[in-house]
Amino acid sequence: MPDTPVVERADSAVFTVPTDAAEAGEAGGTRAWDSTTLVPATVGCGRATGLGCAYAPAPTAHVVGDLLAGVVVGGAAFDVPRMSEAMHRAVRHAGLPGVAAQAIAAVDRPARPRRRPRPPARL
Repeated sequence: MPDTPVVERADSAVFTVPTDAAEAGEAGGTRAWDSTTLVPATVGCGRATGLGCAYAPAPTAHVVGDLLAGVVVGGAAFDVPRMSEAMHRAVRHAGLPGVAAQAIAAVDRPARPRRRPRPPARL
């Protein structure tokens, strides 16, 4: 029986990107902004690395590093339900809504197994 792949690393970063002056005024009737923050999260297993991200405030990256990486690293790479439950438990004292939920979404996306790309639909 082949070994079960194990998550070896989980990292995040923060990128704040200035928005174009034309976009800053198009906030859909809400507050205008001059930048947007992207928090990418990577989950690695062997030579494979998955990428997920969230448009979220910078503290989201701290939640990934401080609360989520420790429960994801060492887990079975394809046991997504168990990893998801572990991440939800890890943020129970931080509060699930808001930043913690955004951090889980950023980590959960690359952790989802993708065996092979789907072929394009034929028209």
